[in-house]
Amino acid sequence: QVQLVESGGGLAQPGGSLRLSCAASGFTFSSYGMSWVRQAPGKGLEWVSAIYNDGSDPYYADSVKARFTISRDNAKNTVYLQMSSLEPADTALYYCARGGDGSYFGALEVWGQGTLVTVAS
Repeated sequence: QVQLVESGGGLAQPGGSLRLSCAASGFTFSSYGMSWVRQAPGKGLEWVSAIYNDGSDPYYADSVKARFTISRDNAKNTVYLQMSSLEPADTALYYCARGGDGSYFGALEVWGQGTLVTVAS
C-alpha cells in the first residue's frame, strides 16, 4: 500500500523552528521526487518546496526561500522540511506529496494526510 505519513507539526512561536518529516512506504522511495505543499486557512494550495529523487536541485517558493530547507534520507524513506524563522503566515496544513518520476515536475500522484503547523505567540 502506497502511503505517506507526515509528522512534526504543532505550535511554534514567531521566529521559531519546526522540522516536518514524511515517512514513505509501499513504493521505491529513491525513485521519486518529493514535494511539500501547504494550505493556509481559507486559502488554496501552495507548492512550498520539492526535491529530486537523488536529493539534488531543491526548489523553494519565494515565500519560504532562505527560511526552509528540504532534505531526504533515501535509506530511511523519509523526506524532511526544516522550517526556521517561522511567521504567522506559515500557519497551514502541510502535505507531503510524491511525484510521478524522479523529478518534481508533473502531477503529484500520492498525498499524505497532512500535519498542522500553527505559528502564534
